[in-house]
Amino acid sequence: MAAIPSPDPPWTLPVTTPTLEELLAQEATIALKSFDYATAWQIGAAIQKRAAEEKLPIGIEVTHGATPVFLALMPGSTPDNLDWVRRKREVALRFHHSSLYMRLLCETQGVDFHARYRLPHEDFAASGGGVPIFIENVGVVGAASVSGLPNVEDHRLVIEALKPLVAK
Repeated sequence: MAAIPSPDPPWTLPVTTPTLEELLAQEATIALKSFDYATAWQIGAAIQKRAAEEKLPIGIEVTHGATPVFLALMPGSTPDNLDWVRRKREVALRFHHSSLYMRLLCETQGVDFHARYRLPHEDFAASGGGVPIFIENVGVVGAASVSGLPNVEDHRLVIEALKPLVAK
């Protein structure tokens, strides 16, 4: 008897939200040895490849500093996803933490992100999917952002694209 495929797309499966401590530990493990336009492209292409394979309706952006190097909208995404990746990127670049970390930090403190930091909603989104790119002993040099799935899934896609590059 043939298996009946699930009617739900793979991104609808429940994902556990990491803790603040887990996100800090994760950030400590994703520092790269170097970062240039070719590396930015590799990160974006890895996310795009997975999105194509799994038919994920996402927007993807990878920047060197604040300069976009890789930008893509996958089938099923909308121009709104580009606005979300930009706003998530701004959080990652400003705070040197993932946009998911900043969301959870504010939630645990019981404060509104935008009010706490006096940042406009149209320019910053504390929602998972924006991840700073670190170089060892240097700091933040760019960001990778995804939008279109539940925010914890957006975050996870970026982290999984960065992990193979850490070993290089």
